[in-house]
Amino acid sequence: MYCTVCGEKLTLMFKQEEGLVPYCKQCAEYRFPHFATAVSMVVTNRTKDKILLARNNGQKDFVLFAGYIKKGETAEKAVTREFKEETKLDTVKYKYMGSRFHEPKEVLMLNYLIIAENGEIALDENELAEAKWFDPEAALEAIRKDSVAEAFLKNALSEIKKL
Repeated sequence: MYCTVCGEKLTLMFKQEEGLVPYCKQCAEYRFPHFATAVSMVVTNRTKDKILLARNNGQKDFVLFAGYIKKGETAEKAVTREFKEETKLDTVKYKYMGSRFHEPKEVLMLNYLIIAENGEIALDENELAEAKWFDPEAALEAIRKDSVAEAFLKNALSEIKKL
């Protein structure tokens, strides 16, 4: 890790009530790590009996719809924008469900449960190879196992049962 201001190599230093934090000796400042933030969406239909999953180009497993939040954009705006860009469908309603840090990509994932407008799916073929509606049990079988997406899907299915 290097300082984003001066480029000096950072060392870990203890900071009261924070623990070990990257520190720049040159700037004499703590440098908290920066990481991307993205939205993840569990998509259901209006009757809440189907889950829409996507398969990215070059991948075999189905995943949730997701996308990065742009600078200056709210998470809520990113949810509707990303889903529309990837499917051409509108979002009828959404609800924040929780967050998890996705270590492999160093991204904070903010998960939403969304209800999609009925209509013809038109995929962004630059990103997605396929999108398919599943019943809830089949969605759990199709999603990548032991993933952040699987945890989000399980949480959303519990919420859907309450509705």
